[in-house]
Amino acid sequence: MISRTDRSPVANWWWTVDRWFLAAFLLLMGMGVVLSFAASPAVAERIGLDSFHFVTRQIAYMLLAVIALIGVSFMNARNARRLTLVMLIVSLVLMVATLFVGMEVKGARRWIYIAGVSIQPSEYMKPAFVVICAWLFAEHARQPEIPGNFFAMILLGLVLALLIAQPDLGQTILLLGTWGAMFFIAGVSWFWILVLGGLGLAGALAAYSFFPHVADRIDRFITGEGDTYQVDMSLEAITRGGWLGQGPGEGSIKRILPDGHTDFVFAVAGEEFGIVICMIILALFAFIVLRGLILARRESDDFMRYAVSGLVILFGFQSIINMAVNVRMMPAKGMTLPFVSYGGSSLLAMAISMGIVLALTRRRPEKRVPLNYGHVTGREAVAG
Repeated sequence: MISRTDRSPVANWWWTVDRWFLAAFLLLMGMGVVLSFAASPAVAERIGLDSFHFVTRQIAYMLLAVIALIGVSFMNARNARRLTLVMLIVSLVLMVATLFVGMEVKGARRWIYIAGVSIQPSEYMKPAFVVICAWLFAEHARQPEIPGNFFAMILLGLVLALLIAQPDLGQTILLLGTWGAMFFIAGVSWFWILVLGGLGLAGALAAYSFFPHVADRIDRFITGEGDTYQVDMSLEAITRGGWLGQGPGEGSIKRILPDGHTDFVFAVAGEEFGIVICMIILALFAFIVLRGLILARRESDDFMRYAVSGLVILFGFQSIINMAVNVRMMPAKGMTLPFVSYGGSSLLAMAISMGIVLALTRRRPEKRVPLNYGHVTGREAVAG
């Protein structure tokens, strides 16, 4: 037991970190390992690998992710900004390199091999992009003569251009939505909201017109015709699971679901553990997003408010897209379920992202302003 009188860095971290956040992140990671045992052996056997190939790798990635999550949470705001600036520069350079020397999978170049390890640079770019944009918005709010909003727009254009070049329209939509939400939180005028909304609509129409695979996915979603195998199997798995599931290891649809360990792990959870577990997973994601937004609203520092809001919105949007695809509420899109799906780059990048959230929400003296839920006394304001 760590004493409150202990002044060591670890003790200080323990008594200031948001332990509700920490528990939720670790619980999701634990669920990811359990679902890896449920979903990945069938996939590994189908492609001729050892049954526990993906399980052992998932556990190794998970251990690294826990170390990254806790290690980053020790940082202060300045070091978190420095970390994300380095991450952003490196990831953008690697994204450019991926277009030329990256491996092509299903017509897209999103991965690059470094020292024999496959890396998806865009996963590390996402949290770095959010934090740097938060800093730019905050600098503009602090000193209006600094064109922080303009620089954030330029950075957005650069990032979206690289994502479209891969192409990765799902990540493009995810980052555009997150950036728009942050811009709104930063107090953008209605003029810019209308302008950016119009540009977003024009971009969506252009993507439908110029990218055949985008048009094909949207058409299949609307009409239900064409190759809808994975989504159909995902719905069948959840339906068969019912409220309480078929039981651990008893699922049958997972054996023929190609991406059951990654994009459709939510469906495997539904088949083997039931809709109840799916609702618990959904509740955990909702808890993290809502708690993050509440804590961000109470922040007096603009950078911390924008950064925490942006990171949890990114986390929430990505989870919504994944789960919505699994239940056919959105067109099919390959996107992992944070902390749950198999994938080293996704898992480590999300651990760094949420480690920054833990770092920025640690309790500090006079860090927050009270919420206006009625009369607040001077003493209560100081305590808040």
